[in-house]
Formats: sequence, structure tokens, C-alpha cells
Amino acid sequence: MNRKILTAPYIIWGISFIILPLFMIFYYGLTNAAGEFTLSNLLAIGDWVHTRAFGNSLMMAFGTTFLCLLLAYPLAYILSQKMKRGSGVLIMAFVLPMWINFLLRVLAMQMILSNTGILNALLGFFGLPAHHIMYTKGAILIGMVYDYLPFMILPIYNVMNKIDKDVIEAAEDLGATSFTTFRKIIVPLSLPGVISGVTMVFIPSISEFVVADILGGSKILLLGNVIEQEFNLSSNWNLGSGLSLVLMLFIFISMAIMNRNKSAEGDAMLW
Repeated sequence: MNRKILTAPYIIWGISFIILPLFMIFYYGLTNAAGEFTLSNLLAIGDWVHTRAFGNSLMMAFGTTFLCLLLAYPLAYILSQKMKRGSGVLIMAFVLPMWINFLLRVLAMQMILSNTGILNALLGFFGLPAHHIMYTKGAILIGMVYDYLPFMILPIYNVMNKIDKDVIEAAEDLGATSFTTFRKIIVPLSLPGVISGVTMVFIPSISEFVVADILGGSKILLLGNVIEQEFNLSSNWNLGSGLSLVLMLFIFISMAIMNRNKSAEGDAMLW
């Protein structure tokens, strides 16, 4: 009985802030303004504006995930395998910005990338031409990589840091070169961390809209921007909920594929 009493606040919180909001999204997404059942809100993803926004979201999500992986994997490898001393300080340097409010980090990036910002000031100081990055897809991509890079570094670093050094030493004793050891031992054993990092970056980046609003100047619409405008500007909760359900379904499918790949890698490692 005491345990049930202690879990009551969590049950109430879960019902109030998880189940009820999801129920409202499903209700509005599957009904029209008159409260009648319809699939038109879901099928609206086929409209040109929504399809283009969804394509932009996919492109930005894939680009962000790829760049984060490209930057995080070598860094995690160096910190975990080659530079044990001081690695904790460098990891903390990447994690530290996460302690600052997300919106403040995006605004700081705006100050760096703006036409009269820090980046162009440094370029001008060295006599280089200024670059107009703000309000482009490049600015959005830079902002998203900056925000989500720690979510890629941490899981890969944690997995690499737990690789048994005896396995690496055994491979070297058997005559394996550094490249062979990296290709046949480090990479396969680090794949669970890679899949976790890809999941943690891809899922939130595909529904991103704040970075596109600030660094893209609302010139480049992502699906998250369309959903936000339907709720806040058009007050069309039905269409906004329908598009949210489509995005939610795509995220569930992506997570299922990634989890399946993670399980397959785990079985392969056991064999």
C-alpha cells in the first residue's frame, strides 16, 4: 500500500502530461472542425507545401546526423583509446554548453553567424571576404550540429571507453596492424554506441523548428515549423495534430529500424 501511495504522483504526472496530450493529438488529428472522423489531416502531408517541408526536415536531420557522426567518432576514438589523461576535461567542455538554455545557445550562434557577427569580424580582421551564412540552410545545419553534437559524442565515447584493452592487445600480439585492429575490433564493438548516438540526434532533429525560426529567419520551412504555425498562427489544431501524427509515425518507424539494427549487432557480437 505504501508503494502504491508513493507511485501515485508519478501516475498522475504521467496521465496529465503524457497520456492526455497524446489523446488530444489523436483526437484532433483524426477529426475535423465539426468533430467528425476524417483522415484528411493525415493525408494533408501529400500537399506540396507539407511534402517540401517534410523533405527539408529529412534533409536537415540526415545532414545533422551525418556531420555529428563524422565529428564525434574520431574524437571519441582519440579520447577513449589514445588520450586517456585529460579526456574527462575535454568531454566536459563538450557537455558544458548543454547546461545552458537551448534558446540561449541558438541566439549565441546567431551572434556568431550574422552578417555583422563574430565570424565575419574575424574574417575581416585577416583580410578575408565576409560570408553571408545567416538565413540559409547552412546556418540551420550549423546550429543543429552545434546543439546535438554532445548527444553523439557521449554514447560513442562511453562504449569505446568500455572496450576491453586485452582484446586490442591480443590482436596486436597476433600481428594485426593498427588499421586492422580499428576495422575489425574497434568499429564492430563501438556500433551500439553509434546506433544510440544516431537515434539521439536524428529523432529530435527531424522535428526541430526553433533553430530554423532563428537561424533560418522563417525562410526555410521544416515540418516542425509548419506544425507550430498551424497551432499558434492558424489555430488549426486538427491539421497541426494530423501532421504531428504523421511525423510521430515516421519517428516510431525510424526507432524500430534502429533498435532492430542494434539487436542484430548485439547478436552478432555474441556469436
